[in-house]
Order: sequence, then C-alpha cells, then structure tokens
Amino acid sequence: MQPTSRKIRTFALASALLFGMASHGAMAADSGKITIMVGGITKLIYLPAKLTEQLGYFKDEGLDVELLSQPAGVDAENELLAGAVQGVVGFYDHAIDLQTKGKEVKAIVVFGQVPGEVEMVSTKAADTLKSMADVKGKTLGVTGLGSSTSFLTQFLASQHGIPSSQYTMLPVGADASFIAAIKQQRIDAGMTTEPTVSKLLQTGDAKVLVDMRSVEGTKAALGGTYPASSLYVQSAWVDAHKAEAAKLAHAFVRTMQFIHTHSAEEIAAKMPADYQKDKGLYVAALKASLPMYTVDGKMPADGPETVLKVLSGFNPSVKGKHVDLSRTYTNEFVTAK
Repeated sequence: MQPTSRKIRTFALASALLFGMASHGAMAADSGKITIMVGGITKLIYLPAKLTEQLGYFKDEGLDVELLSQPAGVDAENELLAGAVQGVVGFYDHAIDLQTKGKEVKAIVVFGQVPGEVEMVSTKAADTLKSMADVKGKTLGVTGLGSSTSFLTQFLASQHGIPSSQYTMLPVGADASFIAAIKQQRIDAGMTTEPTVSKLLQTGDAKVLVDMRSVEGTKAALGGTYPASSLYVQSAWVDAHKAEAAKLAHAFVRTMQFIHTHSAEEIAAKMPADYQKDKGLYVAALKASLPMYTVDGKMPADGPETVLKVLSGFNPSVKGKHVDLSRTYTNEFVTAK
C-alpha cells in the first residue's frame, strides 16, 4: 500500500504545483502588464516598437508594456500561441498562414506597407547568382524556417519556376549572425533588413539582388504593396481587451506620425545608443527605410490580397484554401478617436 500512497501524494503535489502555475499565469496575464515579443528589436522594420517606448507614448496611454526580442518572427509567433506574450511585432503574413492552421490572430496596427527586406548576394557569389533565377543549388539565408523571410524567398524563387527542393534555406538569424554567414560563405545569398543591408554594402561583402524597401521595388518583386511589420495579437485576446488594444493602437499611431514629421537624424536621436554603434551608418539606413512606414497604422487597401497571392504561390498550407482576410486584420483601433 505504501507505494500507492506515495504515488497519490506525488500526484497531489504535482497537481497543486500545476494549479499554482496556472493560477500564476492567469494572474500574470491579467496583471495589467502587456508583453510584446518583437521579431528582432534592433531591425529598422520594427523600429516603431522601441521608438514608441522611447517617446513615452505607452506611458501616456497608462499602459505597462514590456518589449522582448526574438531573432526570428516565427519564434515570436510561437510565444504568442503559447500564451507567453500578449502581442507580437512581426509580419502580417503570419495571420494568413495561421488561419489555415486553425489559429486566429489579427493585425491591429500596420507599421510597414512593404517588407523592408532585401535579398543580398555575397560578393563572392555575385558572378554566378545575378537574379533569383540563378538560385538552383545555392544556399539561401533566412532568419528562421517558417519565418516571413523564408516565405518571401520561396515566392521569389517560385516566380522563376524553382521549387524549394532545388535550393537550401539556412536559418542564420539577423544582424551580426547574418553578416557572419555571408563572410564565412555559409550562404550564397540571403534575406535581411536595415541596418544589416547598409553594413554589408559599406564593407563590400554583399550586393543587392532584390530590393523591397520601397513601394516601387516591392511592386516590381511581388506585384503590389505587401503589408509587413505590424502588431498582431490573438483574436480572443483583442475581443476581451478592446480598451487596451485601442490604447496600444493610439500610442503606435502617434509614433507613425512622429516618424513622418521628423528627420532620420531626429528619429535616431530618440533611439538607444547601443542600437547605433555607427551613427552615420544607422542614419543612412534609416533614411533608406523611411518610405516603408505607414503614416497612420492602417492596412493598405490592396495589401491583404497581395500577401494571400504570394503565400498561395508556394505555401501548401495556404494554396487552394479559403482564407477570410477580414479576420486577419482590423483598422478599428487605429481609426478610433
């Protein structure tokens, strides 16, 4: 009987611990703090997240917001689905991809009307890799498998009839780890953002292959505007926290207006010093990035259709599936007074 009693006591203790942890998790979720995971907080595509904090706009709204960072958007998405964070600053395309998998998330503020991504080719591979038509047999860097950079890479290659089975995608993260992958010749080309793009151009280690930092470049590559960096949350969370969602949206819209009424130098002056170890390069990269930001946080009218078209072009979980785009975003909170 003793072993059975011990088992019962062990089970009871484990149950109590699990109950305690669940209670703590519920309390944390309703403590008033909003935790947002950013898919690479130093990337300029996600600059509005840190800039909003630096400008004090979260506090102005009476919000207690904590910003965390993961190097790839797919990791941030996983944190959201696990309930570890309330929001993600990442790419809108995850909302479409997840709906086909039975998960409901919604973009409530759009920061980027274009991806801000650039396919960079290593200078050493540039002679044989002159366009995405030449990627067969090559190794292409992405931030993470299942990330938006992998989505875009697959689409650009598929436009030339090259399936993902004919090249290798290697997850190399961003910033320093991406630069190292180029320098060490672990990748022939790869997709990254500012300020990494400007750093590679400055050192001469890589050249631009496909530029999606502007509306014109994005339309040429993808066929339309491609809303990208955004704040997205689980639909169930926003339904239960409309007041907080409206305050978050208002804080971010103020930031978007700040970006469009200040110079790159003035914006850089508000950012942490450790984000801009080379201030001249950071300002230059920011200047190159300014056209990608929305003015008002709204979803571009033609954006969701373009994103769906891109994902349907190669993604088996999206191709041929019905997607209700109206459930993947809302302008309700950015337009609220």
